[in-house]
Parts: sequence; C-alpha cells; structure tokens
Amino acid sequence: MSTTDTGIWTTIREAPVAVKALLVGVFVNKLGWFLQVFLVLFLTSSQGFTDVQAGTALGVYGGGSVIGLIIGGSLSDRLGPRNAVMISMFGMAGFVLAIAYVPSYAAVLVMVGLAGAVGQFYRPASAALLTELTPENRQVMIFAVYRLAMNLGTTAAPLIGAALLAISWDLLFIGEAIAALAYAAVAVVALPRRKTAEVAEASTGSEPSAAPEAVKGGYGAVLKDGRYVLFLLCMFINAAIYMQYLATLPLHMKAEGLSTWWFSAVVALNGFIVITCELLVTKVVQHWEARLVAMTGFVLLGGGLAFYALPGGVAIFVIGTLIWTLAEIIGGPTMFAYPGKAAPKPLLGRYVGAAHAMFGLGSALGPFIGVWIWNTAGTAVWLWCGIAGAVGVVLAHFGMKRVDVEEPVVDTTPATEPLPSESA
Repeated sequence: MSTTDTGIWTTIREAPVAVKALLVGVFVNKLGWFLQVFLVLFLTSSQGFTDVQAGTALGVYGGGSVIGLIIGGSLSDRLGPRNAVMISMFGMAGFVLAIAYVPSYAAVLVMVGLAGAVGQFYRPASAALLTELTPENRQVMIFAVYRLAMNLGTTAAPLIGAALLAISWDLLFIGEAIAALAYAAVAVVALPRRKTAEVAEASTGSEPSAAPEAVKGGYGAVLKDGRYVLFLLCMFINAAIYMQYLATLPLHMKAEGLSTWWFSAVVALNGFIVITCELLVTKVVQHWEARLVAMTGFVLLGGGLAFYALPGGVAIFVIGTLIWTLAEIIGGPTMFAYPGKAAPKPLLGRYVGAAHAMFGLGSALGPFIGVWIWNTAGTAVWLWCGIAGAVGVVLAHFGMKRVDVEEPVVDTTPATEPLPSESA
C-alpha cells in the first residue's frame, strides 16, 4: 500500500476499516441530529414552556456540550476511543428518549444537560482515533473527509426531522436515539478495542514521542504547554467570530430591509461551497505548514466579516460571505487536525478534547458577545471581528509550532515477538 499519495480518493480507499467506520458512523449519527435544532420548538409548541424556559434549556445543552468535550478527551485517553464512543452513543440514546417523557421542567433541564454532555464524548475519541490510525501526511485530508461526513449529515438532519415531527414528536426523539445506537453498533463491530500510543509507535518503528514525566497530570499537563494554550485561544476566537453569521448577520440584514430569504440564501451559499469545494482546496493546502494555513484562515475570516461593515447592500453580504467561506474551507481541516500533531501520544484525547471544548465555548459565547456589540455599536461589530481575526493571526504564529510531515517509516524486518495488538 502506497502512503505517498495524499489525494482524496486514495486517502479514503486506503484508509483502515476503523477509519471508514468512523466516517460512516458520524454521518449516520449526524443524520439524527434533531435535539439542538428542534429543542426550542418542542418545548414551546408541544410542552407549553415559555420562550425564556426553552432558550435556557438550549443554553444548558450548549454548556453540557462543552463539559462533555472535556470529559470525552479524558475518557478517550483512559478507556480508549472505542469505549468512549460506545459510552457516548448508548448514553445519548437514553437521555434523548428521556427528554420526551420526564414530568417537570427541572427534569427536562437535567436530561438536556446530560444529553449535551454525554452526546459529545465521542468527538475527541473519534478525532484521536483518526489521528492514530492515519499516516501523518494524510491526516489533514482525512479530517476534511470527516468534516464532509458531518456537514452532509447535519445538512440533511433538519429535513428528516421536519418529516418525522410532522408525524409525531415521539418519532423525532426515537429517530435520534436510533441514529446514536447505529453509531454505537459501528463502534462495537469495527473500532479497535484499544489503539495505544505504544502500539502505534511499535507498528511504525518510531521512538516514543514523550517521556513519561512529560505527560502526567491530565489537563494540567495540557495547560502547561504554553504554545498549545495560545492555539486553544485561536480555537476560541475562531468559533466566536465565525458564529456571527448566525447571530449578528441576520440582524444586520434585517436592519438593511432585506428579507429572510436573502439571509437564507447567503447561509445556503456557504453550505454549498463548503460541501462541494473543501476537499478540493484541502488537496492543495494540506501540504502547507499548519501555522501558515491557520494564519491565512484568520486573515480571510476576519477580513470577510469586516467586509460586512461596508455600504453596498446585497453585494456586500454575498462577497463577504464568499471571503469568510474561503477561510473555512482553507483552515477548517488543518485546525482540527493540528491537535493530533501537537499532542504527546498519551495525552492525545485530552489535547483534542481541549481544542474541541474551546471551539464549543467560543460557539456558545460568541453569539451573546456579537449581539451585545451590535446593540451597542451597530455595524462596528464587524470591525471588531476583523480585529479579533488579526489577534488570531498573531496567536497562530506564536502558538502553532512547525510540524514536519514525514512519510511513515515501516519496519520491514521480521518480528520475533508479536505486537501487543496481536497477542491480545
């Protein structure tokens, strides 16, 4: 098997069975991604709760998701990615079903928070396993494929959910539980019981990546990595300003007298370009230094959002969206592949979990910050996004170390003793 070709189809075709299973599993799981989309509508229309109560529940879900990403990283390191995925999906199925039947608002909040937390355990585990099982020179591409699977499932989910709730709300929750159980089944059947750093290093003939004393302390060890902390701030800023297209952009377009149709059109434009073009762009930028990719992404993201501050009507919104969408397809796969390249192997799950958690925290706080600035300063919010993008450029420059991508070194000498994975 050749590992020098980093093209799209070769990367997918030659990926291990477990990697292909992860791609299928996350796609199926995202097809059932109904809870966050329809939670407010369910609580207000079906259960009779107020708008404030429904919004609070959605906030609890978001907070639980951030906590779940942190816990998921630790579970992946301690129990292995396969077990973390199984715990996540079996737990998610149970908590989602419980939301439809619990008797009180307080109980709803508890179930929603648990569903948000447990339902995110799988993400650091899946990303860690993709990193461990994919040659380093193909990791950016495989993360682009992973993002495509997530985006396709997420795009289709609202349509499927609308069809299910037209029949009954119960069917909507059952559908999400079934999707979670399908991913759990994939984990049971296709994911390796444990892929440890030592096994990975033995199979490639490489030396251990970190001394034992350098990887003790859990998330404390992550926070002691000063450069990586700067990268985590990059993830927060990236998410916080990226979310303005959902939080502040519709308010701005409405204030300009544009209909909801125009907002839907620019959002659809973003989704179409990401789904159709990200893999092709990744084929080129995967060979760039990760730091350069991230810095380019921040320039385009901050610049595209700052472009909205210009006068010009619909054309400004379309051009600005094209600019920051280019940032997404250039920077997205590299930003999410980088934690696996920067992490000591025994802390891989925690490094990945910390990055996902900071992105989730930025996604949760970004809309509040953006709307507050909009209400206070109007279109100056877009200039602040541009400044935040510039800060991201600086943080990426100093926080993302150079990672040289080398071809895997395969030991071709006969093994005198079986590897740990073979003797299990």
